[in-house]
Amino acid sequence: MPARVRPTSPHIQVYRWQIGNTLSILHRVTGAALAFGLLALSYWLMALAAGPGPYITAMRFFHGPFGLAVVSGWSFAFFYHLLNGVRHLFWDAGRGFEPKPRQVSGWAAVIGALALTLFAAAWVWPRL
Repeated sequence: MPARVRPTSPHIQVYRWQIGNTLSILHRVTGAALAFGLLALSYWLMALAAGPGPYITAMRFFHGPFGLAVVSGWSFAFFYHLLNGVRHLFWDAGRGFEPKPRQVSGWAAVIGALALTLFAAAWVWPRL
């Protein structure tokens, strides 16, 4: 009689990283980034309401390299969180749970967020 195969403890199992794990973590990180990005948006709105002097100071910050990186990151976080949220809405409706559609929609969310961020940068920043 062959030896009985016993299950391995979860911390001993060989684990393969999948795109779904990365997208889930990215969704949580972008949600937190959006919360912190509200601080920058609030600063900009308060500077706008305070008058020309504070507004010019705020715009100098947002036009600098660090400010552009913050705005770019916040834009990507917004677009990714939006597209991945739509993906979750489809899941709530019971669609797209199979492995292939799940992977395709995940890549679509990432590529779509990058494309929308680049489009927003190309359309908005020259007008600032």
